[in-house]
Amino acid sequence: MTMQTDPRMSTADVAPKAGFRLSQLIYDTRYRSITIQVIAMILVVLGLYWLVNNTIQNLSALGKDFNFGFLHQPAGYDINQRLIEYTSQSSHFSAAIVGILNTLLVAFLGCILATIVGVFVGVLRLSKNWVVSRLMAVYVEGFRNVPLLLWIIAIFAIMTESMPQPRDFKVGGDAAMILGDSVAVTNRGVYIPGVVFENGFLGSPLLNWLLVGAVLIASVFVIRIVRRRSDAVQENTGVRPTTWYQQLALLVIPVGAVLFMMGAHLQIPYIKGFNFTDGIHLRNSLIALWIALSLYTGAFIAEIVRSGILAISKGQSEAAAALGLRPSRTMNLVILPQAMRVIIPPLISQFLNLTKNSSLAIAVGYMDVRATLGGITINQTGRELEGILLMAAFYLFLSLAISGVMNVYNNRTQLQER
Repeated sequence: MTMQTDPRMSTADVAPKAGFRLSQLIYDTRYRSITIQVIAMILVVLGLYWLVNNTIQNLSALGKDFNFGFLHQPAGYDINQRLIEYTSQSSHFSAAIVGILNTLLVAFLGCILATIVGVFVGVLRLSKNWVVSRLMAVYVEGFRNVPLLLWIIAIFAIMTESMPQPRDFKVGGDAAMILGDSVAVTNRGVYIPGVVFENGFLGSPLLNWLLVGAVLIASVFVIRIVRRRSDAVQENTGVRPTTWYQQLALLVIPVGAVLFMMGAHLQIPYIKGFNFTDGIHLRNSLIALWIALSLYTGAFIAEIVRSGILAISKGQSEAAAALGLRPSRTMNLVILPQAMRVIIPPLISQFLNLTKNSSLAIAVGYMDVRATLGGITINQTGRELEGILLMAAFYLFLSLAISGVMNVYNNRTQLQER
Protein backbone atom coordinates (compact mmCIF):
# COMPACT_ATOMS: atom_id res chain seq x y z
CA MET A 1 0.00 0.00 0.00
CA THR A 2 1.58 3.23 -1.13
CA MET A 3 1.33 6.52 0.78
CA GLN A 4 0.29 9.56 -1.13
CA THR A 5 1.68 12.98 -0.21
CA ASP A 6 -0.61 15.94 0.11
CA PRO A 7 -0.14 18.09 -2.97
CA ARG A 8 -0.82 21.18 -0.82
CA MET A 9 2.39 20.63 1.12
CA SER A 10 5.22 22.81 -0.17
CA THR A 11 8.85 22.01 -0.19
CA ALA A 12 9.43 24.79 2.34
CA ASP A 13 7.34 22.86 4.89
CA VAL A 14 9.45 19.80 4.74
CA ALA A 15 12.84 21.48 4.31
CA PRO A 16 15.01 21.31 7.44
CA LYS A 17 15.45 24.61 9.30
CA ALA A 18 18.97 25.98 9.13
CA GLY A 19 20.73 26.48 12.48
CA PHE A 20 22.21 29.72 13.75
CA ARG A 21 25.65 30.56 12.37
CA LEU A 22 28.15 33.12 13.67
CA SER A 23 28.39 34.68 10.23
CA GLN A 24 24.81 35.86 10.65
CA LEU A 25 26.01 38.40 13.24
CA ILE A 26 27.69 40.27 10.39
CA TYR A 27 25.83 39.39 7.22
CA ASP A 28 22.27 39.00 8.49
CA THR A 29 20.46 42.33 8.81
CA ARG A 30 18.42 40.92 11.69
CA TYR A 31 21.51 40.68 13.91
CA ARG A 32 23.95 43.18 12.39
CA SER A 33 22.60 46.26 14.26
CA ILE A 34 22.75 44.40 17.58
CA THR A 35 26.34 43.33 16.86
CA ILE A 36 27.41 46.89 16.09
CA GLN A 37 25.77 48.20 19.26
CA VAL A 38 27.41 45.54 21.45
CA ILE A 39 30.85 46.23 19.94
CA ALA A 40 30.38 49.99 20.38
CA MET A 41 29.35 49.52 24.02
CA ILE A 42 32.36 47.31 24.72
CA LEU A 43 34.70 49.90 23.19
CA VAL A 44 33.13 52.69 25.24
CA VAL A 45 33.43 50.69 28.48
CA LEU A 46 37.05 49.82 27.70
CA GLY A 47 37.80 53.45 26.91
CA LEU A 48 36.25 54.65 30.16
CA TYR A 49 38.09 51.97 32.12
CA TRP A 50 41.40 53.01 30.57
CA LEU A 51 40.71 56.70 31.25
CA VAL A 52 39.73 56.15 34.89
CA ASN A 53 42.58 53.71 35.56
CA ASN A 54 45.11 56.01 33.92
CA THR A 55 43.84 58.96 35.95
CA ILE A 56 44.06 57.04 39.23
CA GLN A 57 47.61 55.92 38.46
CA ASN A 58 48.70 59.47 37.59
CA LEU A 59 47.13 60.82 40.77
CA SER A 60 48.89 58.13 42.80
CA ALA A 61 52.19 59.07 41.21
CA LEU A 62 51.61 62.65 42.36
CA GLY A 63 50.67 61.54 45.85
CA LYS A 64 46.99 62.40 45.42
CA ASP A 65 43.80 60.42 45.78
CA PHE A 66 40.30 60.89 44.37
CA ASN A 67 37.71 61.97 46.96
CA PHE A 68 35.32 64.80 47.72
CA GLY A 69 36.18 65.28 51.38
CA PHE A 70 37.41 68.81 50.66
CA LEU A 71 33.78 69.94 50.36
CA HIS A 72 33.45 69.80 54.16
CA GLN A 73 36.52 71.95 54.84
CA PRO A 74 36.12 75.67 55.71
CA ALA A 75 36.11 77.82 52.57
CA GLY A 76 37.99 80.75 54.05
CA TYR A 77 36.81 83.35 51.53
CA ASP A 78 33.88 85.77 51.26
CA ILE A 79 31.25 85.98 48.55
CA ASN A 80 29.87 89.47 47.93
CA GLN A 81 26.63 88.51 46.10
CA ARG A 82 24.64 85.69 47.71
CA LEU A 83 21.08 84.49 48.13
CA ILE A 84 21.59 82.43 51.30
CA GLU A 85 23.48 82.95 54.52
CA TYR A 86 27.21 82.41 54.10
CA THR A 87 30.41 83.38 55.92
CA SER A 88 34.08 82.76 55.31
CA GLN A 89 33.92 79.94 57.89
CA SER A 90 31.30 78.05 55.89
CA SER A 91 32.32 74.93 54.02
CA HIS A 92 33.37 74.68 50.39
CA PHE A 93 30.07 72.88 49.82
CA SER A 94 28.18 75.96 51.04
CA ALA A 95 30.33 78.14 48.80
CA ALA A 96 29.50 75.89 45.85
CA ILE A 97 25.76 76.17 46.65
CA VAL A 98 26.02 79.96 46.76
CA GLY A 99 27.78 79.92 43.39
CA ILE A 100 25.17 77.57 41.92
CA LEU A 101 22.34 79.81 43.12
CA ASN A 102 24.07 82.86 41.65
CA THR A 103 24.40 81.04 38.32
CA LEU A 104 20.73 80.02 38.40
CA LEU A 105 19.73 83.59 39.24
CA VAL A 106 21.53 85.23 36.32
CA ALA A 107 20.49 82.42 33.94
CA PHE A 108 16.82 82.76 34.94
CA LEU A 109 16.79 86.54 34.70
CA GLY A 110 18.74 86.42 31.45
CA CYS A 111 16.40 83.95 29.75
CA ILE A 112 13.35 86.05 30.66
CA LEU A 113 14.78 89.39 29.53
CA ALA A 114 16.41 87.91 26.40
CA THR A 115 13.08 86.37 25.36
CA ILE A 116 11.22 89.66 25.84
CA VAL A 117 13.86 91.63 23.93
CA GLY A 118 14.15 88.99 21.20
CA VAL A 119 10.41 88.79 20.52
CA PHE A 120 10.03 92.58 20.58
CA VAL A 121 12.97 93.20 18.25
CA GLY A 122 12.09 90.28 15.97
CA VAL A 123 8.60 91.67 15.39
CA LEU A 124 9.87 95.22 14.87
CA ARG A 125 12.42 94.03 12.31
CA LEU A 126 9.43 93.21 10.09
CA SER A 127 7.89 96.64 10.59
CA LYS A 128 6.90 98.60 7.50
CA ASN A 129 8.50 101.66 9.10
CA TRP A 130 11.93 101.84 7.46
CA VAL A 131 13.59 103.70 10.36
CA VAL A 132 12.34 101.25 13.00
CA SER A 133 13.31 98.16 11.03
CA ARG A 134 16.79 99.58 10.27
CA LEU A 135 17.40 100.50 13.91
CA MET A 136 16.50 96.97 14.97
CA ALA A 137 18.82 95.60 12.29
CA VAL A 138 21.67 97.74 13.67
CA TYR A 139 21.03 96.36 17.16
CA VAL A 140 20.96 92.76 15.96
CA GLU A 141 24.09 93.01 13.84
CA GLY A 142 25.93 95.03 16.47
CA PHE A 143 25.41 92.58 19.30
CA ARG A 144 25.74 89.42 17.24
CA ASN A 145 29.09 90.36 15.74
CA VAL A 146 30.86 91.61 18.87
CA PRO A 147 32.14 89.05 21.42
CA LEU A 148 29.99 88.73 24.52
CA LEU A 149 32.95 89.28 26.84
CA LEU A 150 33.48 92.76 25.42
CA TRP A 151 29.85 93.69 26.06
CA ILE A 152 30.09 92.45 29.66
CA ILE A 153 33.20 94.52 30.33
CA ALA A 154 31.80 97.57 28.50
CA ILE A 155 28.55 97.60 30.48
CA PHE A 156 30.44 97.01 33.72
CA ALA A 157 32.74 99.94 32.94
CA ILE A 158 29.77 102.20 32.16
CA MET A 159 28.08 101.27 35.44
CA THR A 160 31.26 101.79 37.44
CA GLU A 161 32.61 104.96 35.84
CA SER A 162 29.58 106.99 34.76
CA MET A 163 27.09 106.45 37.59
CA PRO A 164 27.04 108.76 40.66
CA GLN A 165 28.56 107.77 43.97
CA PRO A 166 26.27 106.93 46.92
CA ARG A 167 27.32 110.11 48.76
CA ASP A 168 25.93 112.17 45.88
CA PHE A 169 22.42 111.09 46.95
CA LYS A 170 22.63 113.01 50.23
CA VAL A 171 20.48 116.06 50.76
CA GLY A 172 21.79 118.79 48.47
CA GLY A 173 23.73 116.30 46.34
CA ASP A 174 23.78 116.07 42.56
CA ALA A 175 21.98 112.72 42.31
CA ALA A 176 18.42 111.68 43.17
CA MET A 177 16.62 108.40 43.60
CA ILE A 178 14.02 107.34 41.04
CA LEU A 179 10.62 105.63 41.08
CA GLY A 180 9.32 107.51 44.05
CA ASP A 181 12.64 107.67 45.87
CA SER A 182 12.79 103.89 46.07
CA VAL A 183 15.56 102.96 43.60
CA ALA A 184 19.12 104.31 43.51
CA VAL A 185 21.49 103.68 40.59
CA THR A 186 25.09 104.20 41.78
CA ASN A 187 28.61 103.26 40.75
CA ARG A 188 28.49 100.51 43.37
CA GLY A 189 25.35 98.93 41.98
CA VAL A 190 21.60 99.38 42.05
CA TYR A 191 19.67 99.55 45.32
CA ILE A 192 16.03 98.46 45.09
CA PRO A 193 13.28 97.83 47.66
CA GLY A 194 13.33 94.42 49.27
CA VAL A 195 10.61 92.28 50.83
CA VAL A 196 11.16 91.47 54.49
CA PHE A 197 9.33 88.65 56.28
CA GLU A 198 8.59 89.48 59.92
CA ASN A 199 6.99 86.08 60.64
CA GLY A 200 8.70 83.81 58.13
CA PHE A 201 7.63 80.20 58.57
CA LEU A 202 10.89 78.67 57.38
CA GLY A 203 13.47 81.06 58.83
CA SER A 204 15.57 81.53 55.69
CA PRO A 205 14.40 84.22 53.21
CA LEU A 206 15.15 81.88 50.31
CA LEU A 207 12.96 79.12 51.78
CA ASN A 208 10.18 81.63 52.41
CA TRP A 209 10.33 82.72 48.78
CA LEU A 210 10.25 79.09 47.69
CA LEU A 211 7.05 78.67 49.70
CA VAL A 212 5.54 81.71 48.00
CA GLY A 213 6.61 80.30 44.63
CA ALA A 214 5.03 76.94 45.41
CA VAL A 215 1.72 78.64 46.28
CA LEU A 216 1.94 80.68 43.07
CA ILE A 217 2.53 77.55 40.96
CA ALA A 218 -0.43 75.82 42.62
CA SER A 219 -2.61 78.85 41.83
CA VAL A 220 -1.53 78.75 38.19
CA PHE A 221 -2.50 75.07 37.92
CA VAL A 222 -5.96 75.79 39.38
CA ILE A 223 -6.36 78.69 36.93
CA ARG A 224 -5.56 76.32 34.06
CA ILE A 225 -8.33 74.00 35.25
CA VAL A 226 -10.77 76.93 35.25
CA ARG A 227 -9.71 77.84 31.70
CA ARG A 228 -10.19 74.27 30.48
CA ARG A 229 -13.69 74.21 31.90
CA SER A 230 -14.40 77.51 30.15
CA ASP A 231 -13.14 76.03 26.88
CA ALA A 232 -15.40 73.00 27.33
CA VAL A 233 -18.45 75.22 27.99
CA GLN A 234 -17.62 77.31 24.93
CA GLU A 235 -17.35 74.22 22.71
CA ASN A 236 -20.69 72.86 23.94
CA THR A 237 -22.74 76.08 24.04
CA GLY A 238 -20.84 78.53 21.85
CA VAL A 239 -20.73 81.03 24.71
CA ARG A 240 -17.61 81.53 26.80
CA PRO A 241 -18.32 82.20 30.49
CA THR A 242 -16.71 85.20 32.17
CA THR A 243 -14.02 83.88 34.49
CA TRP A 244 -11.39 86.63 34.59
CA TYR A 245 -12.39 87.68 38.10
CA GLN A 246 -12.14 84.07 39.30
CA GLN A 247 -8.68 83.70 37.77
CA LEU A 248 -7.56 87.00 39.31
CA ALA A 249 -8.84 85.94 42.72
CA LEU A 250 -7.16 82.53 42.46
CA LEU A 251 -3.87 84.25 41.64
CA VAL A 252 -3.95 87.10 44.16
CA ILE A 253 -5.75 85.75 47.25
CA PRO A 254 -3.58 82.65 48.03
CA VAL A 255 -0.28 84.46 47.46
CA GLY A 256 -1.50 87.53 49.31
CA ALA A 257 -2.68 85.41 52.25
CA VAL A 258 0.73 83.70 52.55
CA LEU A 259 2.57 87.02 52.36
CA PHE A 260 0.24 88.52 54.98
CA MET A 261 0.69 85.60 57.39
CA MET A 262 4.46 85.89 57.04
CA GLY A 263 4.30 89.64 57.72
CA ALA A 264 5.82 90.64 54.40
CA HIS A 265 6.48 94.33 53.83
CA LEU A 266 8.70 96.47 51.61
CA GLN A 267 12.02 97.76 52.91
CA ILE A 268 13.06 100.92 51.07
CA PRO A 269 16.82 101.63 50.77
CA TYR A 270 18.04 104.93 52.21
CA ILE A 271 21.35 106.73 52.42
CA LYS A 272 23.20 106.37 55.71
CA GLY A 273 26.70 107.72 56.00
CA PHE A 274 28.57 107.13 52.77
CA ASN A 275 26.44 104.25 51.49
CA PHE A 276 22.89 102.94 51.23
CA THR A 277 21.38 100.59 53.77
CA ASP A 278 18.36 98.25 53.75
CA GLY A 279 16.70 97.07 50.57
CA ILE A 280 18.43 94.83 48.04
CA HIS A 281 21.85 95.63 46.60
CA LEU A 282 22.34 94.46 43.01
CA ARG A 283 26.05 94.79 42.35
CA ASN A 284 27.46 96.12 39.10
CA SER A 285 28.86 92.69 38.26
CA LEU A 286 25.37 91.14 38.34
CA ILE A 287 23.79 94.04 36.41
CA ALA A 288 26.50 94.02 33.74
CA LEU A 289 26.37 90.25 33.29
CA TRP A 290 22.56 90.18 33.20
CA ILE A 291 22.19 93.02 30.69
CA ALA A 292 25.01 91.80 28.44
CA LEU A 293 23.74 88.21 28.35
CA SER A 294 20.19 89.37 27.69
CA LEU A 295 21.01 91.81 24.90
CA TYR A 296 23.52 89.47 23.26
CA THR A 297 21.21 86.44 23.32
CA GLY A 298 18.20 88.62 22.50
CA ALA A 299 19.83 89.53 19.18
CA PHE A 300 19.94 85.86 18.18
CA ILE A 301 16.40 85.25 19.44
CA ALA A 302 15.22 88.21 17.35
CA GLU A 303 16.43 86.50 14.18
CA ILE A 304 14.78 83.26 15.27
CA VAL A 305 11.49 85.07 15.84
CA ARG A 306 11.75 86.90 12.52
CA SER A 307 12.39 83.68 10.61
CA GLY A 308 9.53 81.96 12.44
CA ILE A 309 7.11 84.72 11.47
CA LEU A 310 8.28 84.68 7.84
CA ALA A 311 7.66 80.91 7.78
CA ILE A 312 3.92 81.53 8.20
CA SER A 313 2.01 81.95 4.97
CA LYS A 314 0.83 85.46 4.13
CA GLY A 315 -2.60 83.99 3.59
CA GLN A 316 -2.97 83.76 7.36
CA SER A 317 -2.51 87.53 7.74
CA GLU A 318 -4.83 88.21 4.81
CA ALA A 319 -7.53 85.97 6.27
CA ALA A 320 -7.23 87.68 9.65
CA ALA A 321 -7.48 91.10 7.98
CA ALA A 322 -10.56 89.94 6.09
CA LEU A 323 -12.17 89.08 9.42
CA GLY A 324 -11.50 92.61 10.65
CA LEU A 325 -8.60 91.90 13.03
CA ARG A 326 -6.14 94.71 13.62
CA PRO A 327 -2.44 94.06 12.81
CA SER A 328 -1.50 93.84 16.51
CA ARG A 329 -4.28 91.32 17.21
CA THR A 330 -3.35 89.37 14.09
CA MET A 331 0.23 89.08 15.29
CA ASN A 332 -0.74 88.01 18.82
CA LEU A 333 -3.61 85.66 17.97
CA VAL A 334 -2.78 84.26 14.54
CA ILE A 335 0.87 84.62 13.53
CA LEU A 336 2.89 84.13 16.74
CA PRO A 337 0.99 81.02 17.97
CA GLN A 338 1.75 79.29 14.67
CA ALA A 339 5.30 80.62 14.51
CA MET A 340 6.07 79.15 17.95
CA ARG A 341 6.31 75.70 16.35
CA VAL A 342 9.24 77.00 14.32
CA ILE A 343 10.71 79.22 17.04
CA ILE A 344 10.87 76.84 20.03
CA PRO A 345 13.55 74.32 18.81
CA PRO A 346 16.30 76.90 18.09
CA LEU A 347 15.17 78.92 21.12
CA ILE A 348 16.19 75.99 23.33
CA SER A 349 19.74 76.22 21.99
CA GLN A 350 19.89 79.94 22.80
CA PHE A 351 18.77 79.34 26.38
CA LEU A 352 21.48 76.71 26.75
CA ASN A 353 24.09 79.07 25.29
CA LEU A 354 23.03 81.84 27.68
CA THR A 355 23.31 79.49 30.66
CA LYS A 356 26.78 78.33 29.70
CA ASN A 357 27.94 81.83 28.74
CA SER A 358 27.16 82.95 32.28
CA SER A 359 30.53 81.40 33.22
CA LEU A 360 32.08 84.60 31.78
CA ALA A 361 30.98 86.24 35.05
CA ILE A 362 34.51 85.77 36.38
CA ALA A 363 35.60 88.66 34.13
CA VAL A 364 33.70 91.19 36.28
CA GLY A 365 33.99 89.47 39.65
CA TYR A 366 30.51 87.97 39.86
CA MET A 367 30.78 84.92 42.11
CA ASP A 368 29.01 82.18 40.18
CA VAL A 369 29.78 78.46 40.31
CA ARG A 370 32.73 78.99 37.98
CA ALA A 371 34.32 81.48 40.39
CA THR A 372 33.57 79.53 43.61
CA LEU A 373 33.72 75.80 42.96
CA GLY A 374 35.67 76.05 39.70
CA GLY A 375 37.98 78.82 40.83
CA ILE A 376 38.85 79.68 44.42
CA THR A 377 37.93 76.26 45.83
CA ILE A 378 40.16 74.47 43.34
CA ASN A 379 43.04 76.87 43.98
CA GLN A 380 42.82 76.43 47.74
CA THR A 381 42.33 72.65 47.89
CA GLY A 382 44.25 71.50 44.82
CA ARG A 383 41.32 69.25 43.85
CA GLU A 384 41.26 70.21 40.18
CA LEU A 385 39.75 66.99 38.87
CA GLU A 386 37.01 66.74 41.48
CA GLY A 387 36.07 70.39 41.13
CA ILE A 388 35.93 70.32 37.35
CA LEU A 389 33.85 67.13 37.37
CA LEU A 390 31.36 68.60 39.83
CA MET A 391 31.08 71.81 37.82
CA ALA A 392 30.64 69.89 34.56
CA ALA A 393 27.96 67.72 36.18
CA PHE A 394 26.09 70.83 37.31
CA TYR A 395 26.13 72.43 33.85
CA LEU A 396 25.12 69.12 32.27
CA PHE A 397 22.18 68.69 34.66
CA LEU A 398 21.08 72.30 34.20
CA SER A 399 21.25 72.07 30.41
CA LEU A 400 19.29 68.81 30.37
CA ALA A 401 16.67 70.32 32.68
CA ILE A 402 16.20 73.36 30.43
CA SER A 403 16.02 71.14 27.35
CA GLY A 404 13.49 68.85 29.02
CA VAL A 405 11.17 71.69 30.05
CA MET A 406 11.34 73.37 26.66
CA ASN A 407 10.82 70.08 24.82
CA VAL A 408 7.65 69.44 26.84
CA TYR A 409 6.36 72.85 25.79
CA ASN A 410 7.47 72.21 22.21
CA ASN A 411 5.54 68.94 22.07
CA ARG A 412 2.41 70.70 23.28
CA THR A 413 2.64 73.35 20.58
CA GLN A 414 3.20 70.92 17.72
CA LEU A 415 0.37 70.03 15.36
CA GLN A 416 -1.47 66.92 16.46
CA GLU A 417 -2.53 64.39 13.81
CA ARG A 418 -6.10 63.16 13.97
